[in-house]
Amino acid sequence: MSLTCGVKDSPTFILRNKRDISRLQVLVEIVEHQPAVRQQEIGRTLGLTPQAISDYIRDLAERGLVMANGRGSYEVTHTGIEWMLEKAKALDAYSHHIRHDLIHEVSVWTAIADEDLFAGENVGILMRDGFLCATRRAASATGQVMADVRAGFDVGISNLNGIIEHHTGVIHICKIPGIKNAGSRNVRRDALKEITEKTKMVGAVGLESWVALNSIGRKPDLYFAARAGVIDAARYGIDCTIVVVDDQFTDILWHVANAKVDYVIHDLTIPGNPGTPPPATG
Repeated sequence: MSLTCGVKDSPTFILRNKRDISRLQVLVEIVEHQPAVRQQEIGRTLGLTPQAISDYIRDLAERGLVMANGRGSYEVTHTGIEWMLEKAKALDAYSHHIRHDLIHEVSVWTAIADEDLFAGENVGILMRDGFLCATRRAASATGQVMADVRAGFDVGISNLNGIIEHHTGVIHICKIPGIKNAGSRNVRRDALKEITEKTKMVGAVGLESWVALNSIGRKPDLYFAARAGVIDAARYGIDCTIVVVDDQFTDILWHVANAKVDYVIHDLTIPGNPGTPPPATG
């Protein structure tokens, strides 16, 4: 069983929905001025007509995000606060991506040299496997090499220009049974092997997960702090697998979903199987 998370969960989704942006702005103004809300003042602040503000408030009330307490008296509901926080988190994640992944405010960046490079040389800067790389190939971002460097070594890059092309990775969340339900003995090992072979980084949550991975000859890259590790790796463009015991699955799913990265869920439990020991591996 697989379930794919679509682009609606992306941090940029709210930016593509102008009406949601306006709803958020109106809610912020109501919070700042409630309960006495003057639509004309909100309109001036947001550059919208009083009629447009009235329409937005009516729309927000119908959605249960705002409650009217009388003429000109409005209050943001608990549902409205939760909606605001959800959108604020999406904007914060997008802002984090811009500030820390694309245009981090540093005078010198560190990259790995794709080839022998020389001081003062202008090079392309790109993201590969989660690492910044300096190359003579054309790229959407460029910089200047600060010192002679051999291929494969770290090098300082100054005068960075352009935007570094970057795509987030996908996290494959593999749910397996806990020991009360036969643990690693009740896992579809063929499916687990197929999934892990397609991803670059593998994490395990729960001892049953560690054993299940070892039973297919795949030692986990991450065990301690695996959740944070795969989320961070996915943000830097690395496809990951995280194998999770069922009693911790909901917690992992919540954190991955709130990290605004794409994910796919795989239930690897063998239905109705009491569990048999896996073959020993050398």
